[in-house]
Amino acid sequence: MAATRRLRWTPSKPRWAPRALLIFSDLKQFVADNRGNWRRPEVLFILVGIATAISTNTWQVLLNNFAIDEIGFTGVEIGFLQSMREVPGFLSFAVVFLLLILREQPLLMVSLLTLGIGTALTGMFPTVVGLYCLTVLTSIGFHYYEAVSQSLILQWIDKKKSPHFFGQLMAIGSFAALIVFGLIYLARTQFNVDLKWMYLASGGVTILITILIWIGFPRFPEKSEQNKKLTLKPQYWLFYCLTFMAGARRQIFFVFAGFMMVEKFGYQPEDIALMFLANTALNIVVAPLIGKMIGQWGERKTLIIEYAGLIAIFIGYAFVEVAWIAVALYILDHMFFAMRIAIKTYFQKIADTKDIASSMGVSFTINHTAAVVIPAAFGLIWVVSPSAVFFAGAGMAVVSMILGLLVPSMPTQENVAIVGRYRVAPEPAE
Repeated sequence: MAATRRLRWTPSKPRWAPRALLIFSDLKQFVADNRGNWRRPEVLFILVGIATAISTNTWQVLLNNFAIDEIGFTGVEIGFLQSMREVPGFLSFAVVFLLLILREQPLLMVSLLTLGIGTALTGMFPTVVGLYCLTVLTSIGFHYYEAVSQSLILQWIDKKKSPHFFGQLMAIGSFAALIVFGLIYLARTQFNVDLKWMYLASGGVTILITILIWIGFPRFPEKSEQNKKLTLKPQYWLFYCLTFMAGARRQIFFVFAGFMMVEKFGYQPEDIALMFLANTALNIVVAPLIGKMIGQWGERKTLIIEYAGLIAIFIGYAFVEVAWIAVALYILDHMFFAMRIAIKTYFQKIADTKDIASSMGVSFTINHTAAVVIPAAFGLIWVVSPSAVFFAGAGMAVVSMILGLLVPSMPTQENVAIVGRYRVAPEPAE
C-alpha cells in the first residue's frame, strides 16, 4: 500500500508587501552602492530632483487657492496664466544656444537657482501682473532644468538602467513631495500659515540645496560632444508626435483637473495638500514599478496601457459630480502620467547620442507648442462647458494611442517605427 502523502500548508507572504517596500529597498541599495563614493552623477540627480520637487509641488498645490482666493482668478485668467507658464517651455530650443556659453551641468544649476528664486517670491506679489511675471520666471527655471537634466541622464546613465533610474528619480521626488504636502497640511490646519510664507520657505530650500550641489560636486565630463545647433531629424518623427500629444494632453490634467477641485468642489489648500499627499504616497510605490515594467514589457505596451487608461479617466472627469470620485480620478490620472518615462527611453534607444542635448530642447518646444495655446483657449471653453474640455482630453488620448501602436516592440536607430522609411528591421512577433 502506497504511503499516504501528507499535504503541508505554508503561509505565503502577501504579494503586495515586497512591492510596497520596493522604494525603500531601492534606496537602501542605492546608498550601499554609493557609500564612500557619493560624488557621482546619480547622487547629483537625486539631490537635484529633491530640490525641484520641493519648489514645483509647493507652487502647484497652492496655486489655485492663491489665484482664486487672494487675486480673484476665474477659468479665463487661470487659462492665460498657464499659457504664459508654458511659453518658456515652448522656447526650450534656446538651450542649444546657451550651450555655446555654458556646459550642461552649470546650466542645470543656474536653471535650478532660477526656479527657487521664482518660487520664493511668488507669494510676495498677490496681483495679477505679479503672479504672471513670477510664473514666467519660475517656468524658465523649471523648463530649462527639465531639458538639461533629461539630456544629461540619457547621456550618463546606461540604456539598460535608465528606465529603472527614471522610476527611482520619480519615486524619490515623490517622497520629497510627500514631506512638502504633509508640512503644508500641518501649517494650514495647525498654525494657519499664510501662503506667501510657504512659497518663500520652499523656494529658499531649493536655493540652499542648489548652492550645496554647486559646491559639493565636481564638474563631470560629457560622454560625447553635443551638437550646438538645432536638431530636427525626420527619423525622430514618431518621438516628436508622441511628445506633442503628451504636451497637449498634460494641460487638461495639470490646468483644469486641479482647477475643478477648487472651483467645483470648493477644496481648500489643506484639502488639496491632503489629496496630493495620498497621490504622492501611492506614486512612491508605483514609479519604480513603472520603470521596471518598461524595462520588461517595452515602451510600446506601456504607452498603450497609459493611453487606454487616460481615455477612461478624462471621460470620468466630464461626468463626475462626487468629490471623492474626482479625487480618485485625479490620483489615477497621476499614476498613468508617470508612464511618460516610456517616451524618454524610446528616444534614448533610437537617437544618436550626439543629438540628445539639442533634441531634448527641440522636444520641449514641440511638447509646449500646444501647451501655449490650450490653457487660454480651453479656459474660454471652460466658462461655457467644463465637460467639453475633458472630452477634448479623451480625444487627445485616442490620437496618442494610435501613435503608441506605431512604436516598435524593439526600437533601435534602424527601427524607429512600425511604419515609415526608417523601419528597416522586421518587427518580431509578440
